[in-house]
Amino acid sequence: MKLFFSTLIAWTHHFTIMLLFVALLVLLCSIEIQTSTVPNIKYEPTWDSIDSRPLPDWYDDSKVGIFIHWGVFSVPAFRSEWFWFYWRHNKEDDCVKYMAENFKPNFTYPEFAPSFTAQHFHPDYWASVFKASGAKYVVLTSKHHEGFTLWPSKTSWNWNAMDVGPKRDLVGELASAIRKTDLRFGLYHSLFEWFNPLFLLDQANNYTTNFYTHGKTVPELYDIVNTYKPEVVWSDGDQGAPDDYWTSREFIAWLYNESPVKDTVVINDRWGDGIMCNHGGFLTCNDRYLPGTLQKRKWENAMTIDKNSWGYVRTSTINDYLTNEEIISTLVKTVSLGGNMLINIGPTAEGTLPPIMEERLRQMGNWLAVNGEAIYNTQPWVYQNDSLNDNIYYTEPKKSDIPTVYAILLDWPQSNIINLGSLYGKFKSTQVQLISPDGSLIDLPWYNDVDKRFRINLKPIISDLYGWVLKITNPVVRK
Repeated sequence: MKLFFSTLIAWTHHFTIMLLFVALLVLLCSIEIQTSTVPNIKYEPTWDSIDSRPLPDWYDDSKVGIFIHWGVFSVPAFRSEWFWFYWRHNKEDDCVKYMAENFKPNFTYPEFAPSFTAQHFHPDYWASVFKASGAKYVVLTSKHHEGFTLWPSKTSWNWNAMDVGPKRDLVGELASAIRKTDLRFGLYHSLFEWFNPLFLLDQANNYTTNFYTHGKTVPELYDIVNTYKPEVVWSDGDQGAPDDYWTSREFIAWLYNESPVKDTVVINDRWGDGIMCNHGGFLTCNDRYLPGTLQKRKWENAMTIDKNSWGYVRTSTINDYLTNEEIISTLVKTVSLGGNMLINIGPTAEGTLPPIMEERLRQMGNWLAVNGEAIYNTQPWVYQNDSLNDNIYYTEPKKSDIPTVYAILLDWPQSNIINLGSLYGKFKSTQVQLISPDGSLIDLPWYNDVDKRFRINLKPIISDLYGWVLKITNPVVRK
């Protein structure tokens, strides 16, 4: 009998442990389901269905990304990343002259590829710079319109970074380095290629044939998603061909339903003629898109530090680059209007980051390290721009225990006094604080004047900086 009770107690103990284990599994599954970033819905290959998918929260919370234009065009580094097209197709004078003066007769563009060495490309260093910039995601050109792929594409024989030039999987190396940080990794992919004979054949057939799409570009899209699992798929270059030709809807439906990144991936809107600014995920509408008003859908401002080129240009001068002030101004305006800013750099053919571009990224990061609470995890306020001041923009936190609005000043008043027209204060309730260079908060005196303009006395001690943030709690919105 004693043995029986001992066995019974042991069995009960093991059974209890089993029940606890099962309960834990159920709890974990529940947590996994609850933390899924998008609903478990099957999306159809129609734009109505695709457009109904909500963007994963991470994208809107991030606000800032890094764009990287890198390829064989980084070797001539003349005019822009469109150099090959300007030289051989348009035969533009400056490009023709550049080639005649610097290269042998009958030199071909593919002969630049061996000089695309990436010998000084250190992906961990790149990742550290991007982390220091304050960006939250990175988008690399896996292939631009020249057709050269930065990964060992099976459909781009002898025109990829593993077969010629670096002899390295540049996409894979950067993806691994980025994922050592908390940044998210994304890929740009050009649908068309300027001089691909299969594309030119389909184009001549008015896109009624699919030699290029079935044999080249569509397999590449599936390849980069399955291999590198990018959480941004940034499409470009439809070249006036309809989305049916590119089989865009079918690819996106697969991306949302079955791909390894189906729950977290975001896409843009460049998937076929007439699709841009109308369908897809976030809208880009055009390069350097800054609409000036609040939009109904999430959008992105893809812009570049070099005002004239996305790729590296060796002849650029200091006046060709945006200043730190211009970058911060663009960021503030973009975020206040509900957009993300994707700021572009162009590395050299050797794999280095041009010092001025690295400096601009680090300067942006220094500003965000202090003022990031007015940028990350925010949303547009009732007013995006102050009614009395063109140089003051507003954001508000998505979640806050106390009603809070951030007023971001892009100019410092000589009088050290500002009057806000879009809000006013409430006695013993409203508080105004200036975020100082070390991140601490400085209380500022305020009062409502006779016209109920909200007058704030600023501290002149930091007027030599740029992009000042006022944190205003319990404001009263002017109706």
